[in-house]
Amino acid sequence: MALRIIFMGTPEFSVATLEALAAAGHEIVAVYTQPPRPGGRRGLDLQKSPVHLSAERLGLPVLHPLNFRAEEDRDRFRAFGADVAVVVAYGLLLPEAILTGTRLGAFNGHASLLPRWRGAAPIQRAIMAGDAETGMMVMKMDKGLDTGPVALTRKVAIGPDMTAGELHDRLSAVGAEAMVEAMAALEAGTLATVPQSDEGVVYAAKIDKSETRIDFSRDGAEVHNHIRSLSPFPGAWFELAVNGKPERVKVLGSTPAEGEGAPGAVLDRSLTIACGQGAVRLTRLQRAGGKQLDAADFLRGTPVSPGTVLS
Repeated sequence: MALRIIFMGTPEFSVATLEALAAAGHEIVAVYTQPPRPGGRRGLDLQKSPVHLSAERLGLPVLHPLNFRAEEDRDRFRAFGADVAVVVAYGLLLPEAILTGTRLGAFNGHASLLPRWRGAAPIQRAIMAGDAETGMMVMKMDKGLDTGPVALTRKVAIGPDMTAGELHDRLSAVGAEAMVEAMAALEAGTLATVPQSDEGVVYAAKIDKSETRIDFSRDGAEVHNHIRSLSPFPGAWFELAVNGKPERVKVLGSTPAEGEGAPGAVLDRSLTIACGQGAVRLTRLQRAGGKQLDAADFLRGTPVSPGTVLS
């Protein structure tokens, strides 16, 4: 028999799991997602979340309460009579009434090797720290922040130049497969969980705007990790004088390089930039309001001479 599942998720990352569970034959009795938010070019149109749009394509009922403080929202959740709740990047800390509001509890797909990188930005933080691997974990949820016992783990290597966007897509696909496998075991009564270790706990704080400016005084490897951890969004950036005015330029790709000089100094015509130690070569850039360009195309439209200092 298929499980009766309430799915809870919001961004594009969650869509693969929702669609995989539906394709596996489970009965998705309801989809919970964050409410439509202002968006569009002028921020005036209400934009439905990627999960909302996917649920509509699948013909599934969608609910988007602001929170679960109202008793009527909690009652409605329980009234679905679901076997289990599956949560992937929902964007809300769930109260105990929801965690216990199904027959078998709630299971979360989390993009890290817990207990490392609990919290909001595990993909970006793993790359920023220079981790060589991460993964997806299926965890039974409890009242803590990503503290519940782990049911299933899938490891994923982080390539030396892999960006957050590339790792996001890989983990999304791996997470969907893992959750389908976990739900099959749960249905069969064979899903076992193991408590997380009390050692190695690291929190993945949400990325703050103040962190996005590139600090070329850091080690070249750290600068490279910083750039790729924020690519494609929100994007690491520096300021460049264009027609006498400072302009932000996003860097969406880089690679470690050799060279030395004052931090931020342009060392050659291939956009090799000196760092506090070593250097980094910028490979993909974007001016404000412009298209993403490879370094050679960027330089054709925006010449940057050796000796220029980026800040």
